[in-house]
Amino acid sequence: MQKLLARSGGVLLAILLWLSVVAPLHAQVLDDTTKVLYSPLTTKVIRERDVLRDITTGQTLDTTLLTFHNIRRYWLNDTTYQQDLGNLGTASRRLLWEQPTKLGARLGRTVFDKYARTASDVVYYDTRSPYTFFRYLQGGLGEQIFQLSYARSLKKNANVGISYERLASNKVLAASPREGLIRHSGITLFGRYQTKDEQYHLLANYIITRHEAVEQGGIRPLDDASIPRALQDTVPNQLFDYQRERVWLSQAVNRDNRDDAHLAHTYRLLGKGLTAFHIFDFNRQQNRYNDDAIPYDESGKIRYYPQLSTKQQTQFDSTKTEDRALFRQIENTVGVLGHTDAVDYRVYGRYRNARLETRSLIGGESNDTLPIRTFNQFFLGGNAAFRYQQFAIQTAGEYKIVNEYWVRASARLGFLTAELFSSSYSPTLTEQQFSGNHYAWFHVDSAEFNKSQANQLLVRVEKQLGAQRFLAEGSVVNISNLIFYNQDAKPEQLNTDRQLYIGRLRHRLVLGGFYTDHDLTLTGGGDAEELRIPAAVLTSRIAYQGFLFKKALFGQVGVETYFQSRWKAYAYNPSTQQFFVQDHFTVRSYPLVDVFLTGDIKTVTVFLKMAYLNQGLLHNGYFATPYYTGNPRSFQFGIKWNFFD
Repeated sequence: MQKLLARSGGVLLAILLWLSVVAPLHAQVLDDTTKVLYSPLTTKVIRERDVLRDITTGQTLDTTLLTFHNIRRYWLNDTTYQQDLGNLGTASRRLLWEQPTKLGARLGRTVFDKYARTASDVVYYDTRSPYTFFRYLQGGLGEQIFQLSYARSLKKNANVGISYERLASNKVLAASPREGLIRHSGITLFGRYQTKDEQYHLLANYIITRHEAVEQGGIRPLDDASIPRALQDTVPNQLFDYQRERVWLSQAVNRDNRDDAHLAHTYRLLGKGLTAFHIFDFNRQQNRYNDDAIPYDESGKIRYYPQLSTKQQTQFDSTKTEDRALFRQIENTVGVLGHTDAVDYRVYGRYRNARLETRSLIGGESNDTLPIRTFNQFFLGGNAAFRYQQFAIQTAGEYKIVNEYWVRASARLGFLTAELFSSSYSPTLTEQQFSGNHYAWFHVDSAEFNKSQANQLLVRVEKQLGAQRFLAEGSVVNISNLIFYNQDAKPEQLNTDRQLYIGRLRHRLVLGGFYTDHDLTLTGGGDAEELRIPAAVLTSRIAYQGFLFKKALFGQVGVETYFQSRWKAYAYNPSTQQFFVQDHFTVRSYPLVDVFLTGDIKTVTVFLKMAYLNQGLLHNGYFATPYYTGNPRSFQFGIKWNFFD
């Protein structure tokens, strides 16, 4: 399938290039002065979340430069802070506390979510002319991101488009030059339709995502038997030889393949006050882990992976591993919504049908290792909002029949906001049971985990004072029955409560061409044995921007710094695709300083960046995850080009 997608991607790329370069020659419209009429102002962006509020006018394209240079956060599909394995495209997890809002049956394999498009977040267009854009990133260490998208209107009330994306990076650890680490490709077909009277709206997309990650298992320091565990905190100083380091795994690969079909449509029954809607989702996710060279020492004892017992080193095959999980689900959501200047509401019911298959290589053939599980689940949910001048109330929630829920309620008066959040949610299907060549657990029926609970109180102050904008936020979180992956990399449930104390401060200043943005998050209680969060995470950006060459070029030059405090970071287990707690490796605090130059010439935007400029000033490197180094200093170049005719 990977080869097929690569071939189809090449064909698709040729088609898109033809559409974006040749077809517009016949579509260009000029006025009497031969000036092109089309621009970002004639291309509207329409998002599903707005249509489900009955707001269908769309927004103009975002052409700002503020975050264009930050590829790790703003060129991918998740802009939250992440812990990864140090390189583009590797397994990652959200770094800070996130309120849990996913209920019911869910697979629980999320380490590659950052690179997969979410169907409900696909962007649609309302274009007066064909609209094409491509963007390309090239890094000095082999990082590449390429995306090409084409959309055009069919008459006035319909628009269709197609998008192709590719992501790749090379090995930095134990690598020969240009040795591949990550391969990612995706195709998205999308379209929208509305009737002339705007009574009916339809949005639809189909997404194919293929992600392949070579797994190295992290650095193998010296001879592992020669380093006492008590001294391993001092080992990181010796592990920054990058390409000359040794790693644990030589032929291990993780694959995450996804197919998603999505349709959302609305019909106004009584104007914008009462609109019926229906959403259909089909999702297929297959995760496969292969290791064709399980490591053993000279005595024949398995290395890196755990030995299952004194007589058994692997569960199914002693020479190679192939573990698979296939999760499929179909969802139908039906409800009503309404929107006015003062009130928004939405009420819905959702039915989910899901199926999970678990297989492994046994005797040279792939066989089921757990019984096939099926699920039929029903949810009720909705949200409501009321606004009057500086006062606003918002509520939202969802309930799974039975005994799972999340609910959020907030009130805002001027610059002050207070919010309450509460949830009760079941463990993921992977937390409930797993059977692979190296790990196995069973927490179903009599050994079933209890549902976890999370409660949060948040207070926020946000105020604009002239050229400055301030945000201060504080919250208290109480977590009960937390499920985590313990030091044996297996799921475990905590029987006592855990509290987090979270503060956030952000300050932005725009003064002429001078711009600063500082964002600090502080977390207390994130150093528990079962829950790990850095005490401080800071992003600071200082830039100057303005016009050059008689306003032909708008440019920005600046410095961006990321700082993360010392913490016992989660380790990573590639065979289960899970991060787990560990106590023998402390990731020290480190700053990352990037210097960037960004320019905008009409419809072309480019950036030049030196990433990790400060390497060698304090240390020769840093660790993103235990025994996975972050990338050394490198030069990066990116470009985005819009075509509006």
